[in-house]
Amino acid sequence: MQNRRKFFKAAGALALGGLLLPACADGTTSQADATASAEGVGGANTAPKDLSVGLQLYTVRDHLQEDLQGTLQKIAAVGYKDLESAAGMKGHYYGMKPAEFAAMVEGMGMKLRSHHVLLGTQSPQEAPLPPDFLTLTNGMQQLVDMSAEAGQSYLTCAFLFPSERQTLDQYKRAAELFNKTGEACKKAGLGFAYHNHDFEFETLEGQRPYDLLLEQTDKDLVEMELDLYWATRSGNDPVALFEKHPGRFPMWHVKDMDRTEKRFFTEVGNGSIDFKRIFDKAELAGMKYYFVEQDVTPGNPMESIATSYKNLVSVLS
Repeated sequence: MQNRRKFFKAAGALALGGLLLPACADGTTSQADATASAEGVGGANTAPKDLSVGLQLYTVRDHLQEDLQGTLQKIAAVGYKDLESAAGMKGHYYGMKPAEFAAMVEGMGMKLRSHHVLLGTQSPQEAPLPPDFLTLTNGMQQLVDMSAEAGQSYLTCAFLFPSERQTLDQYKRAAELFNKTGEACKKAGLGFAYHNHDFEFETLEGQRPYDLLLEQTDKDLVEMELDLYWATRSGNDPVALFEKHPGRFPMWHVKDMDRTEKRFFTEVGNGSIDFKRIFDKAELAGMKYYFVEQDVTPGNPMESIATSYKNLVSVLS
């Protein structure tokens, strides 16, 4: 197994084999199956149990590469209704036109809600992306237009590479770009969000970058996709974040943390995170969509997403 940075370096410009999400803190990544209406899902007073269960497709990235349509059909058969996508070897939307991809998943009874993208200022050594690969830096408006074409609700920045987050000034520049992207998204009828890991909570130059991002982005333009695992692993209580910044967290990533010393990824319900307590505060958070995601699975990812779905439905019932 290899970390995301090494993966991009090894894969080169023509092989974006891992979707555009980073791996876990110790630098590894994986190689290795209640319907709600699309309209009105996630309203402010909607109970979590009434929300569609979503999946971040990075969890099944290798299966998507081998058989896109067949894998999506299996995901639908598990019961997932909302999807969040990211780019793979064939680019954004898995090589399909945004509207075509969205139509395909809708034909299976699912809805594309969000798409992950990169900032695009990383060093070539970290991610030697093709020159024409769209990022927020070199193709923000095009990504917004593609998101609108797909009919999704959010465009989401997935990750900052180490070279993009060495100083607070870099975070400040990122916040400026996020505000501009949020403004473009708003004009297109979309929302924009930032997805965290654990490094944003580590003190840098006397300040937590996550606090800086919250403070220096317009809450009406930039929202947060809170990764419950990474927030918890960094020593932060998601509920406390909701209380401090109510309504700022319309999307969540849901994966559990095992009970070993390593505190590694595990299926929802098989670890130590109290999801019921967190989901009880969904209205406070402003949550509209939540996506099961597991960067690494112990075996077949399809089995892991089926386990997470079953356990999550049980927790919320």
